[in-house]
Amino acid sequence: QVRVVESGGGLVQAGGSLRLSCSTSGFNFGKYAMAWFRQAPGKEREGISCITWRSDKTYYTESVKGRFTISRDNTKDTVYLQLNNLNPEDTAMYYCAADGVRTYGPSCRMAPSDYKYWGQGTQVTVSS
Repeated sequence: QVRVVESGGGLVQAGGSLRLSCSTSGFNFGKYAMAWFRQAPGKEREGISCITWRSDKTYYTESVKGRFTISRDNTKDTVYLQLNNLNPEDTAMYYCAADGVRTYGPSCRMAPSDYKYWGQGTQVTVSS
């Protein structure tokens, strides 16, 4: 049974930091790209960062470049997202996703349709 579980969200003041974790089980984590998405109320789900299976490539959407950092630990089947210098526009539900289809890919993608396994999300709220 595949499990994807996010944690680490919370309420933080503008300028603050959070570290999100995504622990997984039930599939071969080390073979697949992983990604983080977010969805604010009334908005579409947005891909914000992804990382290849061996961490040699990472990608970020423009609005989080220089503030967020994705990483993974294949020995722990876990992916992380460090969020720094948060602002109220970062308020959203944050989701972790696993490709689950393309193994050992040379790159990663940030479209929701490219990911098979999803977590339930963790809420990040940034107050001004």
